[in-house]
Amino acid sequence: MAQIKNEAAYRAALKRVEQLEELVDDDNPIMDENALELDMLVDMIEEYEDIHYPIGKPSLVDTIKLRLYEMDITQAKLAELLNISPARVSDIMRGKCEPTLKVGRDLCQKLNISPAVVLGV
Repeated sequence: MAQIKNEAAYRAALKRVEQLEELVDDDNPIMDENALELDMLVDMIEEYEDIHYPIGKPSLVDTIKLRLYEMDITQAKLAELLNISPARVSDIMRGKCEPTLKVGRDLCQKLNISPAVVLGV
């Protein structure tokens, strides 16, 4: 399969995808040349982005911060939810210590955070 080899080709492919998106919809036959081209370009773009713009795994601290923002709660309120001291929450948030198994389990349940993120896998 063809590859996107540089940033200029990547930008051109993105532009072409925008053009094709206007021509292709769910009513197009699967063998429509525009739909085929769009599918092929999207695969090539994804491959290029995986190499040149990788998205790393979220850290536990970043995930906790996001959930606190989404739930509109403070670190003090989190300490209450987890039944630990505000100082302990602060240490976790600054990366000075890891949560215990119990605290990790509570983070998963009360903040709806994936166990994989809590475990760092």
